[in-house]
Amino acid sequence: MSETGERHLLVVDDDDRIRELLKEYLARAGFRVTTAPGGAPARKLMETLDFDLAVFDVMMPGEDGFSLTKWLRERKGMAGRTPVLMLTARGLPEDRIEGLKLGADDYLNKPFEPEELLLRIEAILRRAQGRPGATANGPVSLGRCRFDVERGELTCEDAPVRLTEAEVALLKRLARSPHEPVDRMELARETVDPSGRAVDVQVTRLRRKIETDPKTPRYLQTVRGVGYLLAPD
Repeated sequence: MSETGERHLLVVDDDDRIRELLKEYLARAGFRVTTAPGGAPARKLMETLDFDLAVFDVMMPGEDGFSLTKWLRERKGMAGRTPVLMLTARGLPEDRIEGLKLGADDYLNKPFEPEELLLRIEAILRRAQGRPGATANGPVSLGRCRFDVERGELTCEDAPVRLTEAEVALLKRLARSPHEPVDRMELARETVDPSGRAVDVQVTRLRRKIETDPKTPRYLQTVRGVGYLLAPD
């Protein structure tokens, strides 16, 4: 976060109208917002200023959002770790996966609701700043069950429950961001099925092991249009 405590965002989009609308909306939400119409001016800004988060449009003339993200992630120091939210009119799974592989923290399809954009930005910033109470290691309480994040072990009523490697990886990822939605395509990156269907199958199986009523999950919840979240006690 910037020294003044005011969170500084960079918005990069070649569409003047969208760029100005986002600047106005995010400024009203309490952010300091700097904008750029493309990759070249965005690079100059990021070489001289510190940003708490960057919003990149994918489809821009010249340098696109993918290339800009790749350049940013290859930089050394704090600048290279600046969180990135990508915006795109292309909603194909392979495009989203490409952005996540390059180091984007989230991916939002156009058209979108400004409130959803704001919620995603806040979630990314909480993760980047180390949200109090976030669990990276140790046990997570899930009602009658308990998941040891470090060991990757699940017990229910003190009895061990067998998990596949994929289920362990899924639970560990969700446990790193408790009570925050994780993009379905991000969860699918490590599977052999980039469509995300394998993740849905794993979630269904985990609910049978964890939830008292898998049809009305309390702990492993679906976030419509985004993915899944883990809501431990």
